[in-house]
Amino acid sequence: MKTLKVSFIQPKLSEGLLDMCSNAWPPLGILYCATMLANEGVEVSILDQAAEGYSTKETASWIKKEDPDLLGLSVLGSSSKEAGRISELSKEENQDMLIAAGNYQPTFNPNRMLRKYKDIDIIVRGEGEYTCLELMRCLEKNGDLKTIDGITFRRNAGKIVSTPDRPLIKDIDILPFPHRQLANCEYASRIFGMKTATKRFTSMLSSRGCPFHCTFCSCRKFAQGVWRPRSITNILEELEYLVSEGYREFLFVDDNFTLNPHRVIEFCRALKKKRLKIEWFCDSRVDNCGFDTFREMVKAGCRVVYFGIESANQRILDYYKKNITPQQSIVATRNARKAGVDIIVGSFIVGAPDESRQEIQNTLNFAQKIDIDVPSFNILGAPVGSPLWNELQTKGYILDERDWEENILVPQVCPTAVPFKEVGSLILTHFKAFYLRPRRLIAEAIRTATSSFRFNLLLNNLPGLGQTLETVRQGVQFK
Repeated sequence: MKTLKVSFIQPKLSEGLLDMCSNAWPPLGILYCATMLANEGVEVSILDQAAEGYSTKETASWIKKEDPDLLGLSVLGSSSKEAGRISELSKEENQDMLIAAGNYQPTFNPNRMLRKYKDIDIIVRGEGEYTCLELMRCLEKNGDLKTIDGITFRRNAGKIVSTPDRPLIKDIDILPFPHRQLANCEYASRIFGMKTATKRFTSMLSSRGCPFHCTFCSCRKFAQGVWRPRSITNILEELEYLVSEGYREFLFVDDNFTLNPHRVIEFCRALKKKRLKIEWFCDSRVDNCGFDTFREMVKAGCRVVYFGIESANQRILDYYKKNITPQQSIVATRNARKAGVDIIVGSFIVGAPDESRQEIQNTLNFAQKIDIDVPSFNILGAPVGSPLWNELQTKGYILDERDWEENILVPQVCPTAVPFKEVGSLILTHFKAFYLRPRRLIAEAIRTATSSFRFNLLLNNLPGLGQTLETVRQGVQFK
């Protein structure tokens, strides 16, 4: 039986899209898949195209040098066109190589991808770990692809065939810890070019999935609305392993790290007992974490918390189906501050289909009033797979067949929304105002002087601060 070689690629964003942080964190999805294969004796390699700064042609040259039997592409909506170009160039060099694509975009558009990109042979839908493993075993034995759940593929005659969906992995403790060295790249957690980590950094997952129904998010559809936490023991084992490898700062990229506060407290107390001396960051909803939880998090090394605040208007929050209130955001940020979180990031979204100018102003003003350190202003987008995409499609503002690969921002397509350029201008004005207030500058200076974490961040970012500010300026203008 022939042993096959597999190469994985995380394609960069398509040209013209703002690259805020796509190269900031390890590509955990393909690292999990590659590790599953490597543990079974398969030769694997990984290229993170954005992190390495490779052009499409340089990426094709890398593939030619690796000469894999199977090429796996991890494709988001913002990178599918680049993935298509990579597959075309790769097949020009090696017609015998099979190309598979997975992640959100292929999962939601398997037939469209296969119809448009003739050089992509197989779509892996949903979670890919066991699908990739079964696919390799099937190819090694020259077996029938129809026996593999969770794939869509093209027969020799051009007919597209889909197998049944693969069930979700119920117990994610059984997955191996990702071999991060396979990516052959060091990450520094950069957002808009600004370092948010000062020590050896990586990301990790403590859970998968999301049970909520936010209209602007496609996570629920991908994970079928199921939240699956890892055990505390399993998480700590991975942290101990990573610390032994020299890592000291971690970002939990869970969609819902604090969903179960009791679990968070249990994790934090167990982590303290390990005395690992690490620092970590996570996100949190504003409605399920109190002061006691944040205090335990800080004692265990939590330095940064990201809150999805989204809007100051209850009507808009209800439209987003966030199931939170502005008052809960005020209380959550106050509790996090009182508990000693070093940096609080608040995420805000404006530009809903019928959101008024006054409601946008309310949210931007709210960002200045609430006790956060960093505002993340976003214009409402409609990713494929989200309820918002379906709504805009039903109303005729977008067309599935025409727009499935486009980066859809609501004010660009919805006639009832405040115009796109105006929303961008409002955001830029408030972004400047947020940081230029004397009271804000004094408060941030005092907090930085009394926090070694913040002080080290400042020192690490001073050399490139000018470029970072310019990148941020371009980003909030949405050019």
